[in-house]
Amino acid sequence: MTLSTPVPATKTPEGRDGRASRRPGLLAGVGGQNISLIGALVVVLALFGLLNDNYLSLSNMQVIAEAATITGLLAIVQTVVIICGGLDISVGSQVGVASVVSAMVFTTTGSGAFLGMAAAIGVGVLVGALNGLVIVYGRVNPTIATLAGLAAYKGLAQLLSDGRAQGYVLNDDVFVFLGRGKIAGIPAMVWILIVVALSVHLLLKYTDIGRNLYAIGGNDTAARLAGISINKYLICVYTLIGVVAGILLTARTGSGQPVSGSEGLELKAITAAALGGAALKGGKGGIGGTLLAVALLGCLENGLTVEGINTFWQNVAQGALLVIAVVIQQRRSGERAVGLPH
Repeated sequence: MTLSTPVPATKTPEGRDGRASRRPGLLAGVGGQNISLIGALVVVLALFGLLNDNYLSLSNMQVIAEAATITGLLAIVQTVVIICGGLDISVGSQVGVASVVSAMVFTTTGSGAFLGMAAAIGVGVLVGALNGLVIVYGRVNPTIATLAGLAAYKGLAQLLSDGRAQGYVLNDDVFVFLGRGKIAGIPAMVWILIVVALSVHLLLKYTDIGRNLYAIGGNDTAARLAGISINKYLICVYTLIGVVAGILLTARTGSGQPVSGSEGLELKAITAAALGGAALKGGKGGIGGTLLAVALLGCLENGLTVEGINTFWQNVAQGALLVIAVVIQQRRSGERAVGLPH
């Protein structure tokens, strides 16, 4: 049985000649959320560009792009999880475990980068699937289940590494290329982000899998009645988290990082997804908006660093942006505020 979702009719302003105005159609195609993000990104670039002559330089733009890659990968997968009606706040800890295991396998076996990468992927699949199984078969709220994962996987990474960075991988050409190599002048990590983003975008927009994910997040009861295997989709979606990002964190830092480099990634990923238009109640979101939000967060973080502003303010800014994104979502949904009359 297949799911077909009727597209609701929309009214468009018409001119005197009876034809619909082109401007609303163009804005609808870009999306109001994305237009707001583009405007905010332009303001941030202009502001820090005026404050520092080197901010808009090509070298600094590459620094921003490389720094935002891991956040971007996690934000993309977080967007898929949110579209499906879930949430994963354990992503930073998952990346830490995968990074530690990848570096330890590489250094102890001497078998080259690919075995270390395979180990990272295996760990990422294992801990992600474990989250999905707990949520589906344990009937645990996703926030609670992944909050437990946040603590457990962080502790596991510290136990495996004794709380210290593990190994050194930058004596391997593959890790060096992933962490510092370039293709056509663009960092390899950025190319990986582009490929993953495009693949997920096409999956969501043009396949039955994507339509089913939106259906599950929009109305899981209707999706179940339509014959969609919700449990299977949820487990697969949670399994995606942290697989690639653990490898890239290891390549970028040169060693396995149990905490440093991975802590706080969950906040960045959720903030980027929410700012990009992913409704935290599920059923809505897109990769384009998420990437714009990742770019905005990356430019803002780099600008604050360049200006020598206390790094603690970056967390304040991220928290404020997340609240703003959720408030905007609630306003657009038309829901009554808690405790207030209609």
